[in-house]
Amino acid sequence: MEIFQPARRVQRVRHELRQRDVEVIRAEPMGSDFISVVFKADALEDFVSASFDDHIKFMFSGPDGEQVHRDYTPRRFDRDRRELTIEFACHGDGKASEWARHAVAGQRAVIAGPRGSMIIPADYDWHLLAGDASALPAIRRRLEELAASAKAIVIVLADAADRRRFATEAQLDLHWVGSADELVSTLRAMPLPPGEGFAWCAGEAAAMAVVRDVLYREKGHPKEAMRIAAYWKRGAAAHHENLE
Repeated sequence: MEIFQPARRVQRVRHELRQRDVEVIRAEPMGSDFISVVFKADALEDFVSASFDDHIKFMFSGPDGEQVHRDYTPRRFDRDRRELTIEFACHGDGKASEWARHAVAGQRAVIAGPRGSMIIPADYDWHLLAGDASALPAIRRRLEELAASAKAIVIVLADAADRRRFATEAQLDLHWVGSADELVSTLRAMPLPPGEGFAWCAGEAAAMAVVRDVLYREKGHPKEAMRIAAYWKRGAAAHHENLE
C-alpha cells in the first residue's frame, strides 16, 4: 500500500527546563473519578505551556518520604493570577491519586517543565482525538482551543462518571466507548474524512500500539500527521512513552 507523506507541519519548541515550588489553593472533585487541583506561585510568572499535548513532571513526597514523580497535562494556566490547574484521574490506589484525594489549600509540591511543546496547527481539515480517561484533560483543553470552523472526531474510553459534557465551539463528532476493544473497533470502522487531518491519541500502552497500527498500517494515515502516546502501562508505575 502506498502511503502519501505530506510535509511536516507540526512545530516542536524547546523550553528552559525549570523546577517550580507551587502551593495548592483549591481542590475540587470533578464527578467521582477526577479532581481538579489549582496551584499558585510567583515562580509561575514565566511558565509556558504552548500545546495541549504538553506534559509536566509533578513531584511530591510520599507518606514514607519517597520522592514521587508523575507526568501530567497542564490543563489550564492563568498568567495574570499565576495559577496552574492540573486534573488528576483518581482511579485505583496510585500514589498521585492518593495525593490528589487529600490535597488541601496550603499543601506544597514541585513541578518541572514542560521541557518542550509540540504545536499542532488548528487549521487541519479535521482533528481526531482518541484515548482513555487519562487523555481527557488534554482532549478537553484541545477542544476548548478549536474554533467553530474546526471538525473534531473524538473517541473516548471512559466510565459513565467521566462522561462529562465537552466545552467546545468545534463541530464535534463524539463517541463514548466502554472498553479498549470497542475503542479500536470504533476507530477501525470509521472512515477518515477527506482532506488533511491530524490524529492525536493517548492512553494505555498496549491499546495505543494497536491504535497506531490501525491508523498507519490499515488506514494509511501518515506518521507526520499523528501523535500516539502511552500515558500509562498496565502493571507499571510512572510510564510515559511516545509511540509515534
